[in-house]
Amino acid sequence: MGSSFLVSVMSRLAVRLGALAWILVFLGCGREPSTAEPPAAGPSGPPPARETPVSIAGAEGRASEPVVAFLGDSLTAGYGLPAAQAFPQVIQKRLEEKGVKVRVINAGVSGDTSAGGLRRVDWLISQKPFVLVVALGANDGLRGLPIDEMEKNLRQIVVKGKSSGARVLLCGLKVSPNYPPALAGEFESVFPRIAKEEGVAFLPFLLNGVGGRPELNQPDGIHPNEAGQEIVARNVLEELEKLLQG
Repeated sequence: MGSSFLVSVMSRLAVRLGALAWILVFLGCGREPSTAEPPAAGPSGPPPARETPVSIAGAEGRASEPVVAFLGDSLTAGYGLPAAQAFPQVIQKRLEEKGVKVRVINAGVSGDTSAGGLRRVDWLISQKPFVLVVALGANDGLRGLPIDEMEKNLRQIVVKGKSSGARVLLCGLKVSPNYPPALAGEFESVFPRIAKEEGVAFLPFLLNGVGGRPELNQPDGIHPNEAGQEIVARNVLEELEKLLQG
């Protein structure tokens, strides 16, 4: 057995052990209760039962307004906060303050991985979004899932979004400091590579200005609080407005 193989195995083991405490938090996120009704079936059928608690902000009477769909995990869902404080809803509010009317679909599911997002994206693009914002991968990293599988899943999501006619914004993420530097670099390089190769808009770091700052996160140290969600909304909005105006 070669030494390089052993180093690879030990590095991945370190990732899994170092991320264990984080994983337990995210597993709890996946059990977050929801009172939302499952959305109606689209052309590809409904999403898996209870997996997609999609909330649509201000959808009534607004069918002519462009749809902005957010595909993500607990960071997108606004875990631990009222629905109105999740960054997709904050973005809608900020746009409306500028006189820009959009219909927001918040398809953030706590505990979701890139594989889960891929299973749900067909239903989401059946809603004919003008812009699809993809913010997945955090749980893949925290659980030590294969990086190449994450890249494959994210790429398929982006391609499906593009093929539907949507403008796609891919949000980059970073891993926890427990990751060995080589694997951290491998993980973080996935997002800009997909954005460049698929020719879609790119936000380098979803949690820029928020990650690692206790005053902007909930007690778990992972999920942004209300103030943190405002900053995340500002990060995304800077890129989203370009797509809405282009």
